[in-house]
Amino acid sequence: MSDYFVHESSYVDDGARIGEGTKIWHFCHISGDCEIGSHCSIGQNVYVAKNVEIGNHVKIQNNVSVYEGVILEDYVFCGPSMVFTNVRTPRCAYPRNTSEDYVKTLVKRNASIGANATIVCGVTIGEWAFVAAGAVVTKDVPPYALVAGVPARIIGWACECGVPLRFTDAHALCPECLKEYRKENEACIVRIK
Repeated sequence: MSDYFVHESSYVDDGARIGEGTKIWHFCHISGDCEIGSHCSIGQNVYVAKNVEIGNHVKIQNNVSVYEGVILEDYVFCGPSMVFTNVRTPRCAYPRNTSEDYVKTLVKRNASIGANATIVCGVTIGEWAFVAAGAVVTKDVPPYALVAGVPARIIGWACECGVPLRFTDAHALCPECLKEYRKENEACIVRIK
């Protein structure tokens, strides 16, 4: 008996490593040789490819494919129907479908990706970053950045609790959880309390 839950409509291939307390819901396919940490929630119709690394307490909403080359650190949130890519120059006539062809994408701890966002391969999304619904991320996202649009651009900053921050003289106080931040420059903030 396993210490994780898999709905009877889902497939988990031999060799997949799945942590304690993880729940895999309806119509999922979990490939062999992937790693999913503990206490994750894998929503309906999710595909996880071989060699994917998923940390602990990750929540992947419905209709997401996590392709080879993607690494999700702990506490990452992937909204419904968001998209990862893993090849920069796809062509049917010139297949690029080996592990060597896939470009690494790293989503760091506690980052959130909104519904229907697209993450173009080869980027790093920083800790606590917040990607808005429908955004198309084509370059690295700094920690705490709130990015939106096509292509995604920094439109603000988000607290660790998810509330947008308002800066006055390079200082921000979250109105909800009272964490404090300092703006180092236009592309970097740090938590100070």
